[in-house]
Amino acid sequence: MMGRLGKKTTFIKGLRVTDAETAEIAQMVLVGKINRDIVSEACLQGAKAVGISGKDASLLLAKKVASAKGDPDLGFTGEVAKVNPAVLQTLVEGGYLPVIAPIGLGKNGETYNINADHVAASLAVALGAAKLILLTDTAGVLADRKEAGSLISVLSPARAKKMIAGGQIDSGMIPKVEACLLARAGKVEGCHIIDGRRPHALLMELLTDVGIGTMVK
Repeated sequence: MMGRLGKKTTFIKGLRVTDAETAEIAQMVLVGKINRDIVSEACLQGAKAVGISGKDASLLLAKKVASAKGDPDLGFTGEVAKVNPAVLQTLVEGGYLPVIAPIGLGKNGETYNINADHVAASLAVALGAAKLILLTDTAGVLADRKEAGSLISVLSPARAKKMIAGGQIDSGMIPKVEACLLARAGKVEGCHIIDGRRPHALLMELLTDVGIGTMVK
């Protein structure tokens, strides 16, 4: 959609640079289309799915992400300042499956585009979840990005931080690993990054000894 509207997409360390117009586009696409599509598919599979955004019931209160020294200003790229999980608890207790678009509400009513992995981690911590599972389109964390066979099955937080600092983990994998670190710091017991394109990915990760992706533990 950004391309169709003539907007250039720029990422800094896996986060999208978001000016005011881009924030509006993100809200339109994430809330109005992608969220609706996921809800529809889940309902067709028999789930009682309900689509909401981080703005609903002030679920996700957000603040601006501070740019690192030397990096461009990230604009309306946000991070979670506070989670108000009451609406999720009400939906789950009623047998509904919440599908959450990662759009947050600023203290002055601003719309913030928040990385979905970071949102998932913040929600996992706020809800006291036992596990955080990130379904993605890569095998997991690789010791050598050029070698598909170098998948790391179990990654410690200390090693993860070293790999980010050393550039072994970069681009879009940074926020995924950061999300796992955030969740682990918040007492979420298991954090998994797995290839959601593989058939039965969840079962293979959770019910086999080795799994198919990377667990941060």
